Amino acid sequence: MNKLIFLFVVLLSTFFFNCNNLSTSIGTVSTIKEFNEAVGSAEPGDVITLANGVWKDAELKFYAKGTLQDPITLTVETKGKVFLEGESNIRLAGEHLIVEGLVFRNGHTPTGEVISFKKSNKEFCNNCRVTECVVDNYNPSERHESDYWVSLYGKNNRFDHNYLVGKRNRGVTLAVRLNNPESLENNHRIDHNYFGYRQVLGSNGGETMRIGTSHHSLKNSNTLVEDNYFEVCSGELEIISSKSCQNTYRNNSMYECQGTLTMRHGNETLVENNYIFGNGKPNTGGIRIINETQTVNNNYCEGLTGNRFRSAMVIMNGVPNSPINRYFQVKDSKASNNLLVNCENIQFCAGSDAERSAVPVNCEMTNNIIYNTNKDEVFTVYDDVSGIKFDGNILSPNTVLPTNKGKTISEGFVKKELTLKRVNGLLRPEGYETIGPNTKSERPTADNTGVSWYPKKDYIIKFNTGKKIAVAPGENTILEAAKTSSQGDILVLEAGGTYHQSKSINVPHTLTIRSAGAKATITFERSSLFNIENGGSLSLEGIKVSGEKCDDYAGNSVVRTSRYSMINNYKFKAKNCDFVDLDVNHSFNVLRVYKNTFADSVSLVNCKFDNISGHVLNMNKETDDIGIYNGENVLVDNCTFKDIGGVAINLYRGGRDESTFGPILDLSNTTFVNVGHDKRNKYNAAVNLHGVQLADMKNLKFEKSKKLALHLVVGDPVIKIENADFIDSEEITSNDDAYQRKNITLKKGSK
Repeated sequence: MNKLIFLFVVLLSTFFFNCNNLSTSIGTVSTIKEFNEAVGSAEPGDVITLANGVWKDAELKFYAKGTLQDPITLTVETKGKVFLEGESNIRLAGEHLIVEGLVFRNGHTPTGEVISFKKSNKEFCNNCRVTECVVDNYNPSERHESDYWVSLYGKNNRFDHNYLVGKRNRGVTLAVRLNNPESLENNHRIDHNYFGYRQVLGSNGGETMRIGTSHHSLKNSNTLVEDNYFEVCSGELEIISSKSCQNTYRNNSMYECQGTLTMRHGNETLVENNYIFGNGKPNTGGIRIINETQTVNNNYCEGLTGNRFRSAMVIMNGVPNSPINRYFQVKDSKASNNLLVNCENIQFCAGSDAERSAVPVNCEMTNNIIYNTNKDEVFTVYDDVSGIKFDGNILSPNTVLPTNKGKTISEGFVKKELTLKRVNGLLRPEGYETIGPNTKSERPTADNTGVSWYPKKDYIIKFNTGKKIAVAPGENTILEAAKTSSQGDILVLEAGGTYHQSKSINVPHTLTIRSAGAKATITFERSSLFNIENGGSLSLEGIKVSGEKCDDYAGNSVVRTSRYSMINNYKFKAKNCDFVDLDVNHSFNVLRVYKNTFADSVSLVNCKFDNISGHVLNMNKETDDIGIYNGENVLVDNCTFKDIGGVAINLYRGGRDESTFGPILDLSNTTFVNVGHDKRNKYNAAVNLHGVQLADMKNLKFEKSKKLALHLVVGDPVIKIENADFIDSEEITSNDDAYQRKNITLKKGSK
């Protein structure tokens, strides 16, 4: 009898144990109908599994309520084999939900968000988790159509170990939304995510992460952002934009990002133990301090080259009695124990102007090490810094001390020779272990963030990475070879060969066309020779392009971008090339761009441009004056422009938006002869730069040419002109004298 009672007790206990720990599976669903039915009947502990394959135009609505002990999980049959494509997205709302393993690719969201933690403006997610999901190049066709990839609402949600890469259109990659009371003081955790390549947008709205907005910026978000990896995220100035109070950014890595971690709005932000690597790449930035009671401790910055708002460390000026959407004065803020190695710029009172006149007050910069033996002048002070207490800061012996109102600030800085050694990827000074990040937490990398089962891709445009294809002279042989080419291929033309194109050549991927020796000559008939389509980039090397056989139409061009919006940025390069006799009719351009297209870079090196009726580089199609423009970097070196009817270089950016820092022009060792005199040249200039942010121009010669026209409009543009001769030419004109000129000569009647 005792044995029977004992057996009964054991069976009863087992039954109740299993009931309390039951994790049921609704099963694998293969259609949206089955998914909806599964969600509708889901109970705490249930698991819904999406079948392997492509889910086309799937709008997943995951509305359910689990419990802390028994969440409801949406997962996939096999990670890496379930793809949501076309116009797909997911919205989740309720309590204790888990989503894992989804891959969004080959399409775009039909709504404003790919992953949304809400059902409606009254129904949100709380205590939910999205983990190990992928959003890969999931963009609409229009670059200025806005959407968000991830929007967090509600409270106590976690977004972790996800892989987000290749956002190309306007809109934040990940945003924490505070536009309802239910989402304030949310205690979200965003951790161990990989945020990959985000190209320069050329406009406001290219943040990778934003916590709040200016409208809600004085409210507490209490969001924790930690252990994430940001690689080549360069959408705009603010890579991370903190626009609310009491957020923490801890132990994140930023790698070659052209922008900063910015405390744009809101107070009581903690930024600590982060790693920011520039690797000497242009425009890479660090940390920007605005507003009140900010704490920036134990961060590591190395190899950052950015200037102005993109500097390694920036303390801003504010606007007195600032509107909520402008710049609040920096107050009661501290930057201490930070390690900055080989960073080019540290700026105090940045943005100082008639509006931003409120200098920092009651602030401290203490016990930092700023070490750069390659550059002496790393400090720039724009206004009164008496409101910043400097103490215990160590500089490399060569560093020039900062100044305040013309007086050197010696107190609080000491120059000292240090021995730096590379330890676990960081250059650390011996004997100063408490400066910079601690070693207790693992540094985020590409390998320990994101997902392990989805390949990480390189999205940077690279030439000459494919196979070489020999192209024989003849008619349309380049076109036929281009049709068979793949990403990164090189078409090699016969040295001195003659090639004729009766059809335009579309360039849908990265392609190089070069001559094997002496310049090959290309003639063409159509209104354009090359059409750079979405996803395309073009490099020409050792080529002569002649317009002598072109049809007699106005507005021809050698290279043009797509006439439609290009979601992908492109590159155009010409090296050792000649462009001649483009004059069959008026307005014949070398490069013609269209609205909603954007160049990462345009490069002309050792090229000759002769007898052209239109413009050479005409990058001026964004004329809405809202800060949008057509290209980031323009390089012209050792070129000759002769008998050009229009403008040799025409760059335009209108408006006063400060979120981006292009166009950037590097113009050197170049001659302009008889440029700009055509009656259709409405710019009345040989070089026209409107709204260019950075321009370094040196060793130039203008002969019998129109003016070099400057129009300065945004922020604090840095325009330098050095060693320029104007012979029988108009000189430099500008709406503002805030540019630098050195060794400018005017000569009349010279030969």
